Amino acid sequence: MAHIVIVGGGMAAGTAAQTLRKEGFDGDVTVVAAEPHEPYQRPPLSKGYLAGSDDLDAVILHPAAWYAENDIDLRTSTRATGLDAQAGRLETDGGVLSYDALLLATGALPRALPIDGHDLAGVHTLRRLDDADTLAAQLRGGGRSLVLIGSGWIGMEVAATARTLGNSVTVLERDPVPLALAVGPRMGEMFRRLHLEKGVDLHTSVGVERITGRDHADGVVVDGETVPADLVLIGVGAVPDTVLAEQAGITVQNGILTDASLRTSAPGVYAAGDVANAYHPVIQRHLRSEHWDNALKAGKVAARGMMGRPARHDGIPYFYTDQYDLGMELSGYPPLMADAELVVRGDLEAREFIAFWVSDGRVVGGMNVNVWDVQKQIKSLISSGERVDASALRDPDTPLDSLLP
Repeated sequence: MAHIVIVGGGMAAGTAAQTLRKEGFDGDVTVVAAEPHEPYQRPPLSKGYLAGSDDLDAVILHPAAWYAENDIDLRTSTRATGLDAQAGRLETDGGVLSYDALLLATGALPRALPIDGHDLAGVHTLRRLDDADTLAAQLRGGGRSLVLIGSGWIGMEVAATARTLGNSVTVLERDPVPLALAVGPRMGEMFRRLHLEKGVDLHTSVGVERITGRDHADGVVVDGETVPADLVLIGVGAVPDTVLAEQAGITVQNGILTDASLRTSAPGVYAAGDVANAYHPVIQRHLRSEHWDNALKAGKVAARGMMGRPARHDGIPYFYTDQYDLGMELSGYPPLMADAELVVRGDLEAREFIAFWVSDGRVVGGMNVNVWDVQKQIKSLISSGERVDASALRDPDTPLDSLLP
């Protein structure tokens, strides 16, 4: 009987296990998760779960009983320590597993910030469920001083959550505009103004020098001045966890390199989620995404591939965020959006609009802010590849459906 092994404890791993059983795989399935929890999703960790409005059920994909009911051998608190891809053997700290197909869904690790004081008590990163629990214990009561180093999605979401809980928040960012790498300077400026309005002390174009404190962090030195802190969160990005793949001689290039079916360079080995740099057949280049939707879709594709079925990871990347009273959804291809023209429909100042990224007359990305039920049309505009008149995109009186081919 065939044996499929899944390494990871996130959305891609959990979704792959679910898909295998849902679509009729009746062989053995083993999930090896390094953390003590059942596979879980990460978006609530910086938002609802951190705030206390979401409970653990909103984070955990399936309880332990579900794995038993579906005859899935879930091994939590178990680390994969070695991989012999040619022999089809995975070494763990709980023994050796032989497999017929293997999914590497090892995710990503917080990017280190090698400055003095980074290892003091009170200095945090947010990647794991346990990280969120530790932060929540200090933030939910309010009245604390949080300094965030970095203004990516995690940093800005935590800033919003912490402010909503009644904490003082300072954000330190080396670039001129927060989130500019993700959504460009104009949209990044919108987020900057939002946080300033909500009382965040946001410093851009600054250099963080060190974190101060004896046994516990008490401040961050930035451009020669010390910002007091009860706790510090480092959020300067993540790096794919490719150690296992590298040791096994699997091709790694900004993540584990895969084809459109998520197959790696090793026979029978697939990769999905944050760790995978997958070939996207639509834009004809490799693309690595650290977003929830990517892990969800990739887990399904990898499962079907490991079952021997045709499957391609070819969806349009999607992301969402909630910060204060702002809700946003974004679909698009980041490499194509980087140099595209930005076309805005609606009221940017009121933060109720749709932004389109247009390249050579074609929509390659779309973001709706506090405007709902338009993602289907946005994705259709992107997938059509047809040229669209920018003035029609900009005009709120022109129905989006009328722009579709």
